[in-house]
Amino acid sequence: MEPSKNISRLIEIMAALRDPETGCAWDAKQTFATVAPYTIEEAYEVLDAIERGDMGDLREELGDLLLQVVFHARMAEEAGHFDFGDVVETITTKMIRRHPHVFGDAEAREAGMAKGMWERIKAEEKAERRARRNGAEQEHSGYLDDVTRALPALMRALKLQEKAARVGFDWGAPEPVLDKIEEEVAELREAMTEGRQAAVAEEFGDLLFALVNLGRHLQLDPEVALRDANEKFRRRFNAVERGLAAEGKALGAVSLAEMEGIWQREKNAS
Repeated sequence: MEPSKNISRLIEIMAALRDPETGCAWDAKQTFATVAPYTIEEAYEVLDAIERGDMGDLREELGDLLLQVVFHARMAEEAGHFDFGDVVETITTKMIRRHPHVFGDAEAREAGMAKGMWERIKAEEKAERRARRNGAEQEHSGYLDDVTRALPALMRALKLQEKAARVGFDWGAPEPVLDKIEEEVAELREAMTEGRQAAVAEEFGDLLFALVNLGRHLQLDPEVALRDANEKFRRRFNAVERGLAAEGKALGAVSLAEMEGIWQREKNAS
């Protein structure tokens, strides 16, 4: 089998890998649940390539992410649910529907994208999805219930807050959020002092949620801010490691004070 730019070749490769008799034993035994973590990981690796501006890596990582889509579609086809073609048809239908000002009739294109139309179309899609999941006799769904639980926690917190803000459940400035953060810190400290571990976990979560809220009011993406902080920590810790190596010392064999001294020098220099 030869490589190809045609998506059908990738679909053929996945079908061959999943063959229980002649395929790859690892690929053949996978399930939606076991593949899902790799799907999330590949999406983040695409993001990393974009942030680094590495187009070679981006091309490769997009291929890895596409493989994940083909993998899930193949497992769904084997189970009789849908195939890759159905996935493509679903997303093309959605894109055409969401852009009547581009793909609609002459009148729709002339009118352009009316204010609120995007939100209205998405709301209709979500209502159809709920009806498909639950049937015609469905229980009342809360306003925030369509913010998916599968999102990373920071991202979901932000989306929950943004949606609540659309109906007026929000502070008008960052200062009250800072007051809320101080309140949550005090409550966390109290729970720690009293040794109430369940309360510690709850208050810690409340504090994180409040910090996301502050970032939103400051027009900062908490996920991006935390990634930047992670990278800064990695860079400075590497400087600590290099500084110790220059003195003939190793990590784990020196005091915190020695490491902190190098850390502060790196911090002041950056």
